[in-house]
Amino acid sequence: MQSRPATARPGRPRSAAADAAILAATREALVELGWSKLTLGDVATRAGVAKTTLYRRWSGKNELVVDAVAELFDELRLPDRGSLAADIEGVVLQFAAILARPEARSGLMAVVAESTRDDALRERLRTSVVDRQKRLVVEGRVRAQCRGELPPESDAGEAARTVDLIFDMVAGAVVHRTLVSGHPADEEWVRGFTQVLLLGLTGAASGAPGE
Repeated sequence: MQSRPATARPGRPRSAAADAAILAATREALVELGWSKLTLGDVATRAGVAKTTLYRRWSGKNELVVDAVAELFDELRLPDRGSLAADIEGVVLQFAAILARPEARSGLMAVVAESTRDDALRERLRTSVVDRQKRLVVEGRVRAQCRGELPPESDAGEAARTVDLIFDMVAGAVVHRTLVSGHPADEEWVRGFTQVLLLGLTGAASGAPGE
């Protein structure tokens, strides 16, 4: 009689509650300790989980911190405010509000600084944060096209390049404004930025008051 091959037992399912606690503890530790002093052991203690639980999910500090930061930016949603300009203003205000949180500031600045000398970390940051949030640009363009505010794309490659450019302009401007210059990205600034983004420098200048 031929014996049946042994069936592998499924691994223990991940706990969403444990993941959330670990990522929250990571952000808390970043604010209090900074990147250099943060350890996986400290995060496990703060989260109330065994260190082995943490190591089963993340192989090291780099991956853990990027995921902790990425979770914050996953909160971003593109509001439907009736027009492309209003939609952009809504999402930029959300983005600025997230960056105003100490855990977002500490986490993003830390991983960006470390990624300048760690190619693997830079790649994880790109795929976990940048690429995931480009969905908002794609969603906004499709919505604007359905409203008739933007023409449909005729070339997929050009459309992808445009999405990259728009994302870089928005993210770069807001990060510089809030984290580098240290000025608020308030409603007045966001309205002005959106006008320049949509009309370009020539259009924005021609529409300036008094001209």
